[in-house]
Amino acid sequence: MFGRRGIGPEPPAGAATRPPPKLTVVCSEPAAPALAPDAPPPAPAPVDDKVQEAARAVQPLVLQRIDSEAASRLERPELGRELSGVVAELAAELKLQLNQREQGELVDLLLNDMLGLGPLEPLLADEAVTDIMVNGPKQIYVERKGKLTLTGARFRDNAHVMAVAGRIVSQVGRRVDESSPLVDARLADGSRVNIIIPPLAIDGPSISIRKFSKRRIDLDLMARQGNLSPEMATVLKIASRSRLNILISGGTGSGKTTLLNALSQMIAADERVVTIEDAAELQLQQPHVVRLETRPANLEGRGEITMRELVKNALRMRPDRIILGEIRGGEALDMLQAMNTGHDGSLGTIHANRPREALTRLENMVGMSGVALPAQAVRTQIAAAVHLIVQISRMRDGVRRVTSITEVVGMEGEVITNQELFAYRFEGEGADGMLKGRFESAGLRPHFASRAEYFGLDRLLLEAVG
Repeated sequence: MFGRRGIGPEPPAGAATRPPPKLTVVCSEPAAPALAPDAPPPAPAPVDDKVQEAARAVQPLVLQRIDSEAASRLERPELGRELSGVVAELAAELKLQLNQREQGELVDLLLNDMLGLGPLEPLLADEAVTDIMVNGPKQIYVERKGKLTLTGARFRDNAHVMAVAGRIVSQVGRRVDESSPLVDARLADGSRVNIIIPPLAIDGPSISIRKFSKRRIDLDLMARQGNLSPEMATVLKIASRSRLNILISGGTGSGKTTLLNALSQMIAADERVVTIEDAAELQLQQPHVVRLETRPANLEGRGEITMRELVKNALRMRPDRIILGEIRGGEALDMLQAMNTGHDGSLGTIHANRPREALTRLENMVGMSGVALPAQAVRTQIAAAVHLIVQISRMRDGVRRVTSITEVVGMEGEVITNQELFAYRFEGEGADGMLKGRFESAGLRPHFASRAEYFGLDRLLLEAVG
């Protein structure tokens, strides 16, 4: 069949190197904002039941008539043209009453199953969608503008969901089955994926995808969108360029990783950066980046590589900065020690609702390392290692906002002291449902002003805090 044709080589992929970052407050206007709510493109129209039923009947016969291995090497347009002819023949043989539009939808369904992730492909292509949540074969939700909506997309059955889940995890060398019913993975574009299947998921396999914008998001863009004020953006730029250790705190889906990516753009091109994540999703633009990723245990329960082991190994790799995708366990102790032993400018995220809570959670995680340290010793390490806590929240109007920039000052007795440099003050709600408020400076001189002076940025810093 057509799949036995000769297939040409794939074009080589090239990677461009970004020049060293500049500390500017204004940058060119992007094509479209990514975090602020805007008018999304229209969602793909759901495929009707008639086409879904036709796909169930036609797909097994299509796979019998083509060379699947060779077909997978064809470009989508060429494979689509070939499939159109096969589908037309099968529709006639099976006496399926499909018009031209429905035949086109059927071909698209088959292409998505053969080359992509089935009914998820249109949702992945939709720039306005930030999260995709599959709750079994018949229920797929998406997040647009910070709000959840039910889509018309559906899988055929549980086996169809499992086939797509298996395709996702196989690309990163992992597996999902009864012996390993939950797994973290990533897509080719860096989007984060979590999969959990029966018997743990009672109503069928569940797939959660956190998409990341293909557009580069920086602090200037976030300031124009109202995620933070221009003065806050300037302070964060100075903090990153002054090699402060910064902790980004927030809840699930609040935009911690997006803000971490924006902060990382201020890292100079001549610095060696090591990133450590459970599922690699950071999108650093620097030329000298080493990306590390944890590994789960195999079928025999062996071979697991934890985040803590990777942090220890990173210390032997001569990094200038270490970026921890998410601090969630005993690796907190190793990260604090790294921050205190010459790896200034390290970054990390943590789940917490307030800056003070982030410090408390960090202290609790040090206790999870199994090393018995007095509480005061742990707090002293935290106060010496962490310089800045940036709190970000997804508010009820769907907009992510930086609600606080808090500086860790030191210790008073057994208590870690800090001062809030900026805060978001809620003032009400507009007629359009959007929240009203203002970003307010505390007017305090930052404790790290002397460090900024060393980097020649003290004047900009004092102007920004008022």
